[in-house]
Amino acid sequence: MDQRLNLEQLEPNAYKAMYGLVKYLGTTQLSTTHHHLVMVRASQLNGCAFCIDMHTREARAHGETEQRLYLLDAWRETTLFTPEEQAVLAMTEEVTFISKHVSAATYQQAVAALGEQYVAQVIMAIVAINAWNRISIATNKPLPA
Repeated sequence: MDQRLNLEQLEPNAYKAMYGLVKYLGTTQLSTTHHHLVMVRASQLNGCAFCIDMHTREARAHGETEQRLYLLDAWRETTLFTPEEQAVLAMTEEVTFISKHVSAATYQQAVAALGEQYVAQVIMAIVAINAWNRISIATNKPLPA
C-alpha cells in the first residue's frame, strides 16, 4: 500500500470536527450494540479494512459475539438479530448506498421499530462512519501493528 498524506496532521481542525460528531453520538440514546453494528456493517460495505479491524475489536470488547460479527454480512439470512437491529442494519445499508435511496419500507420499518428520534441518531451514526471510512480509504490508513 502506498504511503499517503496524514489528514489528521495536515488538517487537525477537520479531524477535531469529526471527533465532535463522535462525541455527540456518545451523548445520544443510541445503544452500544446498535452503534457497533452500524460501524462494522458500513465499514464492510465500504471495504474499509482499518475501520473493520478497529470496530470489530471494539464490538467484541463490548460483548458482541464472534458468530454475529461473522454473520453480519448475511444478517438477513439469520435469526441472530432482533427486529430493532434489523431496522438499524437496513438503514445502514441504504444510507451507505445512498444513490439507491432509502426506501419508504425501510424508513417506515425503522421508525416503527425505533421511533423518529432514535432513527435520527442512527442516521447520524451512519453518516459519521461513512465519513471516517472515506477518510481512511482515501489516505490508505494502515492497520495498527
